[in-house]
Amino acid sequence: MSPIIKRKGERFTIPSKYLLFVFTFICTILMVLTFSTNIFNAPLNTVMGYVVVPFQEGISNVGSYLNSKSEELAQIRELLDENERLKEQVAELTLENTLQQQEKYELLTLRELYKLDEQYSEYDKVGARIIGRDTGNWYHSFTIDKGSNDGLAIDMNVIAEGGLVGRITDVGPNWSKVVSIISDNSNVSGKILATGDNLIVSGELELMQDGVIRFGQLLDSAGVVSIGDKIVTSDISDKYLPNILIGTIREMNLDANKLTKSGYLVPAVDFEHLDVVLIITQLKQTVEE
Repeated sequence: MSPIIKRKGERFTIPSKYLLFVFTFICTILMVLTFSTNIFNAPLNTVMGYVVVPFQEGISNVGSYLNSKSEELAQIRELLDENERLKEQVAELTLENTLQQQEKYELLTLRELYKLDEQYSEYDKVGARIIGRDTGNWYHSFTIDKGSNDGLAIDMNVIAEGGLVGRITDVGPNWSKVVSIISDNSNVSGKILATGDNLIVSGELELMQDGVIRFGQLLDSAGVVSIGDKIVTSDISDKYLPNILIGTIREMNLDANKLTKSGYLVPAVDFEHLDVVLIITQLKQTVEE
């Protein structure tokens, strides 16, 4: 009976053992041909040329690209690290420069105070730093870091930059409040340094926008008074010590009564930029006694 049986209605099939035999035979023939002849070299070389070689070139290009990118990333990382170091150096140099400028400013301020101390050497003085002020652009009222513990008292005169700032109006243990001569309702008895003629210097904060304050009650019969003459505190002032510079005359006019003159003076002190001041620790009454 034949091993290949085809029944009616069934598909034709070959037993697996015959298929295995056929594939084994074919593989054996191909192996013999491969080792004994060059029959497959040309097709394989063609396949290698069209498939494998481009694939290898692609892998090589990708490797080169990744290697170059890796080097670039390493360089970028080095540049970023160097940039951070440079930023730190810039910050340190900026801080050092700021400190040097501050020290220079403080040195100049101390020199000015030293000159001011020599200018009024007949008085005992205490230096103080401004720690607060009222609102506005001008130092018309401010607080200093010295008080009764440092020997300060109400009505002591305050000077800076070679001229009169104002006087102490309130005192605490370690602080004092100063009202300057530019404040509204502030009146200082002054005189023309060149002639000795008396006048009144009146504070008016709005005038400081033009850098001046008002003076008046200068007798028309006074001596020759000119623009640029210095005005100092007078001997008849009840709170201010004599001969402290207030400012210089900028403008002067004859009043409507034809008897007195009034005008404007430029203060000796820059009331927009104050940092440290000197307080004369002697009161006017003490000096007179």
